[in-house]
Amino acid sequence: MNTRGAASASRGSTRGLVLALALGCLVSATPAAADKPLGTFKLWSAMTFKEDDKTVCMMWSQPEKAEGNYKKRGEIFAFVTHRPGDGEMNKVSFETGYTFKEASEVRVTIDGKAYTLYTEGSTAWSYDVKDDSSMVKAMRAGRTMIMEGVSNRGTETRDTYSLSGFTAAHNAINKACKPKP
Repeated sequence: MNTRGAASASRGSTRGLVLALALGCLVSATPAAADKPLGTFKLWSAMTFKEDDKTVCMMWSQPEKAEGNYKKRGEIFAFVTHRPGDGEMNKVSFETGYTFKEASEVRVTIDGKAYTLYTEGSTAWSYDVKDDSSMVKAMRAGRTMIMEGVSNRGTETRDTYSLSGFTAAHNAINKACKPKP
């Protein structure tokens, strides 16, 4: 596990819970009473929910194309999350539907600009707040985002996301969680 991974391990169970909640809301016909859908904006959806009595705002999308030589793969998502009660805004992450190769990194390309993220289990995270901000800025202005990773079995994957609706969904979570300027 890299240094950033060790630092985030303490919140790993919380993030797992958030991911399970988000995935549950996506497949459930009726979200929990505390969940508040903010809308679907073309290919991106947004919602708020409570975690430890704090409001969390999350937006997500699934890839338009998922490529790789695999037989079975779980759900695939890109997320941007605001946790203003914890001082965390614009946290970018990817859920890949498989366990990443240990100590691997993924490459995310947004309209030609590349970013490197670390992996932990089946999730990829940006290394720092500056990367998150830069990625979100590129996503707001961009058209296409590609995430490339390698599974623990050595399978290379390439997931292509449309950024259509990203800015509207991001505006919705910004309004609901009111980030500081």
